[in-house]
Amino acid sequence: MDGRTGREDGGIMLTTAGRQSWIVTCRRAEGVRVVGIPYAGGGPAMFRSWAQELPSNIELCAVQLPGREGRMKEEPIRDLRDVVDELAEAITGVLDRPIVLFGHSIGGLIAFELTRELRRRYGFEPVHLFVSGCPAPQSSIGELLYDLPDAEFLEHMRRFNGTPKEVLEHPELMQLLLPVLRADFALRDTYEYREEPPLDCPISCFGGMDDREVDFAKLEGWRRHTNGSFEWTMFQGDHFFVRSSQTAVLDALSLVCTRATAQV
Repeated sequence: MDGRTGREDGGIMLTTAGRQSWIVTCRRAEGVRVVGIPYAGGGPAMFRSWAQELPSNIELCAVQLPGREGRMKEEPIRDLRDVVDELAEAITGVLDRPIVLFGHSIGGLIAFELTRELRRRYGFEPVHLFVSGCPAPQSSIGELLYDLPDAEFLEHMRRFNGTPKEVLEHPELMQLLLPVLRADFALRDTYEYREEPPLDCPISCFGGMDDREVDFAKLEGWRRHTNGSFEWTMFQGDHFFVRSSQTAVLDALSLVCTRATAQV
């Protein structure tokens, strides 16, 4: 016994002692539960605006990794295996109904490995897995970014177009954000793909038509990771089409959730 206790955050009590809340509830509902995992440097704020556009019967939750928003004072995690290990235990509190996992960019890779870990530990899979703006896990990583000098690293952040210009040009804000961004890119850069049998849950793959980082070939590779149905959809926008084409993305997500609910 280490004297630490779990806490309640967003109405969900995580019973694992010594962990801050990994899951934040953005909107409660009685139907299928969507759990979103954000892109590098992101947090639950990415998903809060979704609550206004998703159908009222979809519950919306978001993963909150250490080092951001309500967990700003915590050290970010730099190894994807450690993130998945912690998250697979913490997420048990929301597995009391069918769930859909949605991850964008590095969040897609976390969602995929989390699904495989849930299968290994509990024999549980989500009713659907969405991987958005994320290369298939067997794809080559390309240039390693997480340990570049600050100037080079920030130049890559500008090219990704995910961090607002006013934040990139604010030294105090970047001093807070850089460790989180570097840690999240370390999750990607140090990731080692390992072969396992395909998942049984269907996979939907989303991409941006103008995404220079993740082209169609890297997205199409997700097909091999499911025994169920596979479909891909391309949206207007660059790597962050989930923001610029949010309504279209949520329409596609809602349609799949409706179908998944009908089949449960």
